[in-house]
Parts: sequence; structure tokens; C-alpha cells
Amino acid sequence: MRYAIDAHAIGRHLTGNEVYVRSLLSAFGTIDKKSEFVAYVSVPEAESWIPERFLVRRVSASPFARLGYQLSRLVKEDRPALLHVQYTGPLFCPVPIVTTIHDVSFVEHPEYFPAFRRRQLEFTVAQTARTAARIITVSEFSRLAIARAYSLDPERITVVPDAANPFFRVVNREAAQKRVRDTFQFEGPFVLSVGDLQPRKNHIGMIEAFARLIKSEPKLPHRLIIAGQDTWFGARVREAARKSGVGDRISFTGFVSDEDLLRLYNACDCFVFPSFYEGFGIPILEAMACGRAVVCANTSAMPEVADGAGLLFDPIRPDEIARALRDVLIDGELRSRMERLGLQRAAGFSWQKSAQLTLQVYEQVAGREAERSRMAVKTR
Repeated sequence: MRYAIDAHAIGRHLTGNEVYVRSLLSAFGTIDKKSEFVAYVSVPEAESWIPERFLVRRVSASPFARLGYQLSRLVKEDRPALLHVQYTGPLFCPVPIVTTIHDVSFVEHPEYFPAFRRRQLEFTVAQTARTAARIITVSEFSRLAIARAYSLDPERITVVPDAANPFFRVVNREAAQKRVRDTFQFEGPFVLSVGDLQPRKNHIGMIEAFARLIKSEPKLPHRLIIAGQDTWFGARVREAARKSGVGDRISFTGFVSDEDLLRLYNACDCFVFPSFYEGFGIPILEAMACGRAVVCANTSAMPEVADGAGLLFDPIRPDEIARALRDVLIDGELRSRMERLGLQRAAGFSWQKSAQLTLQVYEQVAGREAERSRMAVKTR
């Protein structure tokens, strides 16, 4: 059987979407030696992330060209049993589509998106969701949200959880701290947060919470490090840091490589994830896999992912964020317990398991299509 995957996100710093498809393809290469795979990529450096035996085809980074005609033409030439996309499929597709919709934040919280981007997602994702042969999502929270947003039977939607890449692991802490000092040029212990500078990540609330923490506990030597690429919203986040009263203790790294992110996770004293809305929240598991205590928001899918191994707070209340950080940073016993629980929680997820569940979806879709073809031949 041949399966095609729209992998245009690889190599383009598209954060969660890139991590997802890159990890899935790698796991396919490990666990499935019989099927054929075609990966459609947009940049030359993406090919280094694709398993060697996979066929790699080039598509445009422009969604208008890729979704308007390129994918349709290539799928017609390559003749896979199905095409797997994230969120949006091509305008016309000669084979069944499997789509992964990580969340519908653009429907439930449109205020987090620029108007044009929101309208684009609302239209294109709705079209794909209603016509796809199968929808995959990453949490039970997202399954119900997608069904509600598009008036779909939840049984059409399969939950396949994300995981932390095995690359994220416990490494020598002192070596990680030295690497962080040398690379980012700051000293001392720190709290880490990871996420692009966009409204729903709640960096502004976190900055206010950090300022409250330092005011209430002036002897704490910690810095706040925010790792994530800049966006249209970045200027507002940086302005909030400047006005916080603790701006000299807040650093922005911009986009970081996996290698640097591994060191940042291992070097921090705790990881904070204050997002208002997540379909899953991979950084929670990445930090746990690196042996770090996690404090995160109690909304959307995050409690489902942390599941008792993280300390939860209400993200709209900076005082609660500050209190959670204080408890973890000051109480060494609590921090150690959370680190142990986090390692156990992260170990329960793997991309091999996720890839196997995804392949089961592929087989079901391909099998139904083959049966329809046989029935059509019989009735002629």
C-alpha cells in the first residue's frame, strides 16, 4: 500500500505542525517496512528529516499553489491510497483525505488570530473536516471541540496522542547549564517557557506573574527565559517585559534548535506553560521527559496531558501562576516529586505508538475505498 503525506511544514519552523509530521514520518520509517510512503516537502533541507526509502516530492511553500493545484496533480501521478494533511486538504483530491486537526482555537477563540488568518482557517478547515474520510486529532478535548465546531459525529474522529521526541531526555545538568550560559549569555537559575509569541500563549500574563513572584520573594535569583519565535504579536510581549519592573531578568531567545532546546529544558529549575488554549501541548511532555517539574494552565487539553504530573493554575489569574511557581521553586521536595511523576508520565507516550494508531486509520480508510471500488465494478 502507498500512502502520501503533506509534509510541507518540515524545515520551515512551523513549530507544532512541523514536530508532528516530522516525528510521524520518522516513526513510520521504523515500524512499517512494507508500505510505501510519499512525502511532499517545500524546502530542500526537509529531505534530511525524511526516512531514506521514502519517495520525496517538492511542492510550493505557498498554500495557494500547493492546495490549489500542485498536490492534486502530484497525487494523481503518484496514485497513493490516501493523502494525509494537517488541517487543510487540496481544493480537489483524487484520493480519500485523512486530516489531522490539532485544535479549533480559531473557531473557539478567534480573538487570538489576525482577521485574515482566522477567516482563511474557518473556511478551509471546515471544508476539509466535512469531506475528509477520517479526522485524526490529538486529545479527547480536541475530539469533542472539533465535533462541536463542525456538527460532526465524534465517532468520525480518532484520537492519536502526540508524544515527546526521544531526543528530549535527561542529560548532564551541569553540562546543559554551561551550554546555555555560553549560547545565550546569561547567568543563574531560571524558569523556562516555550512557545511562539502569540496571544493565546499568554506570555503577558506570565510576565506579570513573574514580576509578582520576584516582588513577593525578592531573594529568588531566578530569571524568566522565553524560547519561541517572534510573530506579529511579539512587540506587545516585549513591551510588557520592559514595563514589568523585572525586565532585566527576562530574556527572549527567539526560535531555538532542538539541540539548544534540549539544553534549556535540562538546565531550567522548572518549566511553565501558561497558554490559554492548547489542543495538546507537546512542550509539557518534552519538559517532563527532560526531568523538569512542570506548572501549566488548567484549561483545554493541558490537564489531560499533564494528568496529575503537573501543577495546574488558572491562566487568567497571574496570582495563581506566581503561587504555583513559588511553590515549585521554594519547595525542593515538591519539585523532586513532580520531576519523578513527570518522567513517568512522559514515558507513557511515544511516536511509535502514535504512528501505529495512525497506520490503523490509514488501513481502515484504504480498505473502505478498496471495497467501494470492488462494489462499483460488480454493479457495472
